[in-house]
Amino acid sequence: MKRRKSEPLAHRAVAIDKALAGLYPDAHCALHYENPLQLLVATILSAQCTDVRVNMVTPALFACYHDAAAYAAADLINLERLIQSTGFFRNKAKNIQACCTMLVEKHAGQVPRTMEELVPLPGVGRKTANVILGNAFDVPGIPVDTHVGRLSRRMGLTKHADPVKVEIDLMELIPQKDWTMFGHRMIFHGRQVCQSRKPDCEGCELKKICPKVDVE
Repeated sequence: MKRRKSEPLAHRAVAIDKALAGLYPDAHCALHYENPLQLLVATILSAQCTDVRVNMVTPALFACYHDAAAYAAADLINLERLIQSTGFFRNKAKNIQACCTMLVEKHAGQVPRTMEELVPLPGVGRKTANVILGNAFDVPGIPVDTHVGRLSRRMGLTKHADPVKVEIDLMELIPQKDWTMFGHRMIFHGRQVCQSRKPDCEGCELKKICPKVDVE
């Protein structure tokens, strides 16, 4: 049975969503890509790495490998070399190659368009799947990264640390049509204002509606 969300919490969530929309009208996915496969690879690389660093690496990577079959057949040493600066490069290279091998074998080399088909791919969890769905296919989803999780707890929208539970809580509070953009705006706000160690609560436009829950 679906949980009933409290009215005050629902009103706060809508107010936060509206305020963030006003603050970040141009919020977007910071990863550079031209097609779903490029976004998938870039998102795998972004684990424990900044989007800025990933965007420095991907031009040469994308120039070398044009489709899933190319990644599946890639020389692993060369693939590792190209992505080394993103950190954890050996594991990421294995995941990218295994993921693309599965794309070739089970999806005709194409990135699937459903959560159920994306999550079983190596290196892909719900966060990555939501990034792909929301940005490549316009399927609403809330990717819960460290920023979205931290801000959601500070704003009192969830008490959970587990990303999946946070996602479920937010999906009940935020209108479905806004899920993808809400995630982008939360990330922008987390990077620019509500940072991990020194959140600028005094200068925050949301200070009147945010309970500022201590999550550190």
